[in-house]
Amino acid sequence: ICKIKKKEIYSKYMQNIRNVAIIAHVDHGKTTLVDRMLHQAKLFRENQETKDLILDNNDLERERGITILSKNVSIRYKDFKINIIDTPGHSDFGGEVERVLNMADGVLLVVDAFEGPMPQTRFVLQKAIELNLKPIVVINKVDKPNCNPIETQEKVFDLMFNLGATEEQLDFPTVYGSSKQGWMSEDWQKPTEDVSYLLDQIIEHIPAYKTTEGTTQLMISSLDFSSYVGRIAVGRLHRGTLVAGQDVTLAKANGEKIRSKIKELYVFEGLAKEKIKSEVHAGEICAILGLENFDIGDTVCDAENPEPLKPIKVDDPTMSMLFTINNSPFYGKDGKFVTSRHLRERLYAELEKNLAMRIEETDSPDSLIVYGRGILHLSILIETMRREGYELQVGQPKVIIKEIDGVKCEPVEQLTIVVPDAFAGKVIELVTMRKGEIDSIEPQGDRTHLEFTIPSRGIIGLRNNVLTVSEGEAIMAHRLKGYEPWKGEIGGRRMGALIAKETGPAIEYSINKLQDRGRFFVSPGEEVYTGMVVGEGIRPDDIVVNLTITKKLSNMRSAGADEKVSIAPATKFSLEESMEYIGEDEYLEITPNHLRIRKILLDEVARKRAANAAQKE
Repeated sequence: ICKIKKKEIYSKYMQNIRNVAIIAHVDHGKTTLVDRMLHQAKLFRENQETKDLILDNNDLERERGITILSKNVSIRYKDFKINIIDTPGHSDFGGEVERVLNMADGVLLVVDAFEGPMPQTRFVLQKAIELNLKPIVVINKVDKPNCNPIETQEKVFDLMFNLGATEEQLDFPTVYGSSKQGWMSEDWQKPTEDVSYLLDQIIEHIPAYKTTEGTTQLMISSLDFSSYVGRIAVGRLHRGTLVAGQDVTLAKANGEKIRSKIKELYVFEGLAKEKIKSEVHAGEICAILGLENFDIGDTVCDAENPEPLKPIKVDDPTMSMLFTINNSPFYGKDGKFVTSRHLRERLYAELEKNLAMRIEETDSPDSLIVYGRGILHLSILIETMRREGYELQVGQPKVIIKEIDGVKCEPVEQLTIVVPDAFAGKVIELVTMRKGEIDSIEPQGDRTHLEFTIPSRGIIGLRNNVLTVSEGEAIMAHRLKGYEPWKGEIGGRRMGALIAKETGPAIEYSINKLQDRGRFFVSPGEEVYTGMVVGEGIRPDDIVVNLTITKKLSNMRSAGADEKVSIAPATKFSLEESMEYIGEDEYLEITPNHLRIRKILLDEVARKRAANAAQKE
């Protein structure tokens, strides 16, 4: 009787949990929607002050307005516990999406009513369909002028059909609303007071976790870190039960099995983790303390009879960059961590939680090659290290070339650009110069929706040029499509560099005299060193210039003594723009306070020798 009773409580407990991941293209309103759900569940006191985008709690996420790391929260609604997993929208952080979808039983696909399905919508939806998750479509931002929610819903259906969704997945419920205004409804023309309609749909349509008989199995899908207790493993319990103090076996991806013990067990309640003494049942997302040497993709199994789950498969990286120590004349002036040991330790620590990253050793102990999903993926890592006080240098980003059936192949991407009609021609010209091929051209009101297939090489440095020709109005997004045969060489990306001849502060007088040579990246008074790239010339060849010459003073008056000096403002690049701009023979020097582009060989004579040697070969 006791066993039957326990089973009844257990099955009721299971039916009352819903695990749902929120997936969408970047900036379609996922994190704002989670905010509304948290407020709906009354997680905050009436008088409690809360910020917007509660889950984007990392400084970089708040500054850029994007989600980088996936997060878990849970809410209580009508006797149900809903575990919500917020995921990033950029395909550069696809590794995050792939690993956390393993914890969900269904997904909320959020789509902007005006923009419709975008490249990353396709990317994240494809992953969800492959895992056979039940979708609920949320058409968000219906308060936007000129939007067409009904047409957007049809486009989502077509997209799911093209991605090979099952009959059951195609029979999805659709919810319309505005996360910003805080309402969700079955009809976009009938606004409601809150988002309770959406929560009701989650309870009705997202299935409860189906338990199977067997011993304990938990796939580690995410890592948490606390400076007080160390690394914490997070995952969904696949089957069996877990309790604090239980002996378990950790099954590694390489087949190794390690005996371990659970010291403490936590479940997610609201925005925090709650310590739990009782048993955790299959289907619940929990955090485990006390495991040693675990990685994402490992399985926590029964101590006596371990049965590992199939490890998570993550798409391979598409881009590589050389990371090396800062050996410029200005090294050590800004950062706390400057040695190769610091750099190596930090990069290998990142590898533990960043699934889509790889590291390869080089001939030099000071350099490592880091592989990632794209410029944004690598730049977020560099920006984080920069803020932690690291100094480093990186080389030019390179795409990863593969040989498939004896043919040299490179990664190609699907590129989407939405641009005002007047600039469409210029944008098409820019993309086709970089080996892009037009897939479709669709008018959308006063804008044109362009789709291209373009090599990943062609996208490096493209955003800047597209924004320039479209006067800052273009919206660009891209996702990896696959590998295709090599498209041939892409023409020169930029003009020659202006290189500093002497070390010292840049003098206004010198910059003024050299303005006809090109545009400058340094302002008057800024420190420069020999071999540093201080500007871009107007000719294809590099020119060495001296910015440290001051005006020679004499006691004779001259006609042009008091002429007015007018200097064009210096061009300042962001981290991503600098990474895309640097050439093959250049490094980007990164310190907590400065970004400097420099030649790998600082000495002019050494550069000429190297160029002559390369020509002879």
